[in-house]
Amino acid sequence: MISREKWAEIIKDFHEKGIPELMQRELEIPTDIPLKRAITIIGPRRAGKTYSMFQLIKQVTEKNVSLERVLYINFERTDLEGVKVNDLDEMIRTYYDIYPEHKKKIYLFLDEIQNIDGWEKFIRTIIERENIQVFISGSSSKLLSKEIATSLRGRTLTYNIFPFSFKDFLAARGLKVDKYLSSSEKSKIMNALDEYLHTGGYPEVVIYGKEKERILHDILETTIYRDIVDRYNVRNVNLLKLLIKSLINSAGRNFSIHRFYNFIKSEGIKASKMTLYNYIDALSDVFCIFTLRKYSGSYKEREQSLPKVYVIDNGILTSNGITDNGRLLENLVFLEFKRRGEEICYYTSTDNKEVDFVLLSKNKVKALIQVAYSLDDYEVKEREVSSLLKASKELGCNNLIIITWSKEGEEKVSGKTIKYIPLWKWLLSSSLRER
Repeated sequence: MISREKWAEIIKDFHEKGIPELMQRELEIPTDIPLKRAITIIGPRRAGKTYSMFQLIKQVTEKNVSLERVLYINFERTDLEGVKVNDLDEMIRTYYDIYPEHKKKIYLFLDEIQNIDGWEKFIRTIIERENIQVFISGSSSKLLSKEIATSLRGRTLTYNIFPFSFKDFLAARGLKVDKYLSSSEKSKIMNALDEYLHTGGYPEVVIYGKEKERILHDILETTIYRDIVDRYNVRNVNLLKLLIKSLINSAGRNFSIHRFYNFIKSEGIKASKMTLYNYIDALSDVFCIFTLRKYSGSYKEREQSLPKVYVIDNGILTSNGITDNGRLLENLVFLEFKRRGEEICYYTSTDNKEVDFVLLSKNKVKALIQVAYSLDDYEVKEREVSSLLKASKELGCNNLIIITWSKEGEEKVSGKTIKYIPLWKWLLSSSLRER
């Protein structure tokens, strides 16, 4: 049991030390909502969830709310090991004992609360109080959105935190993007984009670039052991690592569990297909990899289609030997779609021409997007354009886009308008639907 004195020490220490120095990130998370719901922040390990909470605290205090009306607790503190759900009631009582005058509205930030068994019972109770706005963050290994939906029964709004966006990356590099750019300013942005394409956006990697390989290795290893092996009781760790390596090598391509199963079988490795499916589900749950399904008007056909796979960060790809700029660009575009919360699929036409991304809204096709690093090669351009035209005819969509490294403009092909958007401009825009 955590004593009242210990709670008081933790609470007052935070108010004395204040919020650490922050690098402002793009966050579209409300700090006040009229509904009785907790705001939940989840995402991959080491993506910056804790500092996102600090940024939200700063936003709260900028609205003439004193820091004393904010209660922040990080449950990964060593002196809070073994804390029980009943201790949380004592935490609240201690706060009001210290600040009896703050019985209006307070802001409760609970970091890594999943470490406490039965935490959801406390949250369900506390969000019924009109004078408390609750924020939760946690590692994806124990605080997944589907678990939250089950335990809190629709009493939470969930937001994903990914590694740095390109806007965040530029801010970390001290680069400001004005409406109009000089040639030297644009050159700096393009150099930063090339670094972002290959280094990725994990905050530690961006800030401590010299330790890139060590940090990325540590992130991947920690994800494997803490988030997957421990959580899912994985027995064959070597098989899991082999699967992860195969998935990383397949980034931007179709991945067949059946083919992988036949491969490990030929190598004398024993495992069922169900085990492999479970491993991939686990990797998806902890935001390590993502699967993308082929577009079909039939939901069943879509879910049964052969998936393409993408990886949480380009740094993970390059540290595992993926250096092809085209694949890195496609993975980056995919991640930006996920960051924006877009609904996407890929598409294969009746004559097997592939479109990288189909952008959907309420299950209606809004845009067809190809990704190509360069279109200087005639055959490459012909392939990308013809695939868009075929898909446009079959899906009835005329919003045709090719995201490239630097090409910009429009051209008419077979009566259709193809828009070329440079990657840097697209990453710094808010939505393709605006175009």
